[in-house]
Amino acid sequence: MARRESADLVVVGAGTVGGWASWFAATSGARRVVVLERDLAGQGASSRAAGIVRAQGGTPATVALGRFSIDFYRKQQALLGTDSGFRELGYVILSVTARDAAEARVRVAMQRKAGLDVRLVDAGAACRLNPSLARRGHRGGSYCPTDGAIDPPRNVRAYGLAMLQAGVVLRERTAFLGLRTAPAGDGRRRVTGVVTAGGVIATERVILTGGPTLRALGKLVGARIFAGGARHQVAVTEPHPAFDVARQPMVFDVGAGIYWRLEEGGLLWGMSNPKETPGPARVVDWPYLRRMEKRLNALVPATRGLGLRRAWAATIDYTPDHLPILGPVITTDGVTIEGTTVASAGGHGMMWGPGVARVAADLALAGRSRLIDTRDLGMDRFDAEGRSPFFDPIALPFPPSADLD
Repeated sequence: MARRESADLVVVGAGTVGGWASWFAATSGARRVVVLERDLAGQGASSRAAGIVRAQGGTPATVALGRFSIDFYRKQQALLGTDSGFRELGYVILSVTARDAAEARVRVAMQRKAGLDVRLVDAGAACRLNPSLARRGHRGGSYCPTDGAIDPPRNVRAYGLAMLQAGVVLRERTAFLGLRTAPAGDGRRRVTGVVTAGGVIATERVILTGGPTLRALGKLVGARIFAGGARHQVAVTEPHPAFDVARQPMVFDVGAGIYWRLEEGGLLWGMSNPKETPGPARVVDWPYLRRMEKRLNALVPATRGLGLRRAWAATIDYTPDHLPILGPVITTDGVTIEGTTVASAGGHGMMWGPGVARVAADLALAGRSRLIDTRDLGMDRFDAEGRSPFFDPIALPFPPSADLD
């Protein structure tokens, strides 16, 4: 028999953004929060990510999201009695070319103005910070000592426990099928309910998350959401004395699209291929992984000849401008659906997830957020081809917007 119920807020998707958004909402005044998950909570990219967390964003908004997220990860044990396993490691964003170095100077000035503890380091200083880094092949870069990493499965456990403590209702294996709406005047509509495989939930507030599946959710509500999914690969080397240390800065070679960090006495490294066809990740692309391994070997000589303990592929979400999407649903006919909030982290679920979740909960409950100004982060920033006037350059390379289908 179909279930009949109501909620102050319905969150679609129980990944990092949806999970934490439900907790923020439930602890900020929403009396009944229901989370819908078509599979199991955290079963997607949230449990298969690399766990990198940085505040070195390419825009003031992403710096703010990163800073909030790191601060939240640090406070979790006191707030919840559990945590996501955050470790402060520091992060070097490499400059390889003269252009990289020039852009880093501008970026660091912006970040410092935004309150971030970040500085430029030359090649020698970068190698002193991270002794495993090759002395040749780069010009140093920007360094933030407070960036770090979390443990993705532990993060899923943390928000699952937090949801339980806050009284959030989680409905796993429950598909979202669409929205019910009513006229709201001025050509707008207002959400009145959420249609699920188990019935309709009456509500006036909905947050749509879903990471790589967000585009498909958009189609169910008559909207084109410019968020896609592509294969992201992660590998972990066997242990080596160079990595058997308590702390060593993570490194990101943005131009090559590869990053790495400490992991269980070895090195975890990840990459994405911007030239492959977007879509769900099913298998590891070994030829591409081995090609990127050569780049890693050149920048981290200690990895040469090391075996791999494990490697995996996951579907990671992305947006054309590498920025979050935060704002109401706007249909393909240009109709704004009041009471809805789209919340995409743009491929940075671990990194910005708590910040994006906080903003999404704020928008759903109050219509605005004190954390960041979301006026340039809505669906209306994209044209019909998915082009945006904004861009965050500190991100993995992903397929162009034309491939978002």
